[in-house]
Amino acid sequence: MSAAGGGGSAIPEPATVTAFVERLARVRDRIVSAGGDPARVTVVAVTKGFGPVAVAVARAGGVADLGENYAQELARKAGASEARDPGLGPAVRWHAIGRLQRNKVRSLARSVALWQSVDREPLAAEIARRCPGASVLVQVNVSDEMQKGGCAPEETSALVRAARELGLDVRGLMAVGAEGGPDAAGPGFALLRRLADDLGLEERSMGMSADLEAAVAAGSTMVRIGTALFGFRPRTASGPAGTAH
Repeated sequence: MSAAGGGGSAIPEPATVTAFVERLARVRDRIVSAGGDPARVTVVAVTKGFGPVAVAVARAGGVADLGENYAQELARKAGASEARDPGLGPAVRWHAIGRLQRNKVRSLARSVALWQSVDREPLAAEIARRCPGASVLVQVNVSDEMQKGGCAPEETSALVRAARELGLDVRGLMAVGAEGGPDAAGPGFALLRRLADDLGLEERSMGMSADLEAAVAAGSTMVRIGTALFGFRPRTASGPAGTAH
């Protein structure tokens, strides 16, 4: 896999695609072991920290849903993927999964299929202005860890209502699990499930490489997986390899 920021290749190496497909099968096995149905749990492949070649690898491996944390990376990779050979695999559905500034919405408006990190009304308003009727998830902070982002649980209903009044298609809720592994993340995931149930929302985006079992057991319909699909992120000039997803 190429390093972050690399130009990538329109046709990934077969061995790289084979490794991805094998890892994807293991992720789906983990979903089954946790009591989930792989046909009902969407795997979003998180390409954060890898070059555009990761997009080609995921497409060749049959994964259409890709997630990016950073607006600049998403815009660059979306532009590159549009120019790639359509015979590589399914067209990409991009998910914006990181904390998002309002001034970045315009650059992503044509690329994002699902805005997963809507955590405040001004951001919802900007998305509605740039992408009328866009599909969104409201991000909820279920761990009380400020760095995770998300609205407070008690503010969820009001934000969902405001987003709908702006004309957005609120598909569900999203959360990042608490630090400390599956046991620590479990209560927050259960809280998100209850909130989604109370609001009649079907999508529950929760669970990453380290805690997907706890998320699936709590009713996740969408897991955001990076490390378990692509391996550890390469070291860059800005710091050591990351393992966030």
